[in-house]
Amino acid sequence: MACSPGTTRNQQLAHTQKRMGEHFTPNQLLGRTHTIGCVAVEITQKCNLDCTLCYLSEHSQAVRDIPIQEVFKRLDSVLHHYGPGTSVQITGGDPTLRKRSELIDIVEYANKLGLHTALFTNGIAATRELLTALAHAGLNDVAFHVDTTQEREGYADEQSLNDIRKAYIARAKGLGLMVIFNTTVHTGNFHELPMMVDFFVKHAHVVSFASFQLQAETGRGEWGARTDVVDPLTVKAAIEKTINKALPWEKVRIGHSDCHSYMPTLVADNQVFSVVDDEQLFAQFIKDFNHIQTTRQHGKAQIAWDYTKALLKQPQWLWLLAKATSAKLLEMRGSLVRSRGRVHKLSFFVQNFMDATALQQDRIDACSFMVMTADGPVSMCKHNAQRDEYILKPLTYTNHRGQVKQYQPLGERYKQDNVIPIRHLPTDNAKAVQVNSEGLSVTSEAPKQSSPFSAADHQQIPKNV
Repeated sequence: MACSPGTTRNQQLAHTQKRMGEHFTPNQLLGRTHTIGCVAVEITQKCNLDCTLCYLSEHSQAVRDIPIQEVFKRLDSVLHHYGPGTSVQITGGDPTLRKRSELIDIVEYANKLGLHTALFTNGIAATRELLTALAHAGLNDVAFHVDTTQEREGYADEQSLNDIRKAYIARAKGLGLMVIFNTTVHTGNFHELPMMVDFFVKHAHVVSFASFQLQAETGRGEWGARTDVVDPLTVKAAIEKTINKALPWEKVRIGHSDCHSYMPTLVADNQVFSVVDDEQLFAQFIKDFNHIQTTRQHGKAQIAWDYTKALLKQPQWLWLLAKATSAKLLEMRGSLVRSRGRVHKLSFFVQNFMDATALQQDRIDACSFMVMTADGPVSMCKHNAQRDEYILKPLTYTNHRGQVKQYQPLGERYKQDNVIPIRHLPTDNAKAVQVNSEGLSVTSEAPKQSSPFSAADHQQIPKNV
């Protein structure tokens, strides 16, 4: 699928290169093979858990779901800004709390646009039946968030939560979905990090991506900022200690170097091996083959075919890749024999979010993780720090019948005095003026007054999940 009218992929890449600035290093994927790392599209603000490090705001639970037409519009905006093949997180809140038929329609629409979709969920309502339906609708990945910040009843530590992780793996297995686990690393569970790394390595036949997100002071979370115990370097060291091997971090860059680290590995016989060891070779490869626009959405066969044709036009790479592959096979030979040739891909990702009160402009400018709002893409850290400014805006939209409608985020209970102030919303009968994704001014009535916040009861997952 081509990029949106008037915007070519080269123009999108050029825009990314410009905003990366000094971070556009030779081994930087953004601006070469990727226009962005991923984009979150939040389809609900509601959640059935109340995490101690939650990035949502105090008002989120009372915010009505944005109209599905607005969701489609934001997916269109993802395509416009970043092109086909862009990784889109269908998220919230927890997206499984959206009406089931609408969730399926959202995934189908994104798939038709050529976007690569991932469902980000705590898994409580992500049944096997729902995941099957979403896979049929075109869902590519499912990312389960499981850790002790969720305070699930009956699960006192990360070790006990492995029961839930195993149950979620069983739900997703065999559906053709890439399985991801998101873990918030905080002061209280840092000592269990080696155990979690070992768990993901042992389940690499199903789990393909392990993301460790460092504690940050943002949103309505009650635990606040992390201690010096939790740091990108200490997390990487814990991973290396677990696998008993030093890993060549930073050979592959995606975004700002202070924000996250990406480490693709191969697992054979529960032994971990890095994929990219030579930074210069990798940098030359993405430079010589950045003209290939085939994405994961086209399928593995198409990717293999397009790269094969490109390699035949640059035969020197056949020797270079054969040499690198031979060296890696030699390194892995013992594990390959014991695993009978079975090899699995497992990527480690260390995400270093910023505290809401300590945003750094250069990191925002070079962000690889955006949230699509009614006003366009916004850095995830900035969005979390200023969430109410985005989720409490009234919207004008056109429904499926072609009727122009008004969306008011807050319901009747917010028309009385509110114990949680909403500072940015106009009061009385003032008009709220905003800019939509086409750059047009939209005027709508602001709510006059508000009522006390009342969170929904938090559903807990049963022990026999």
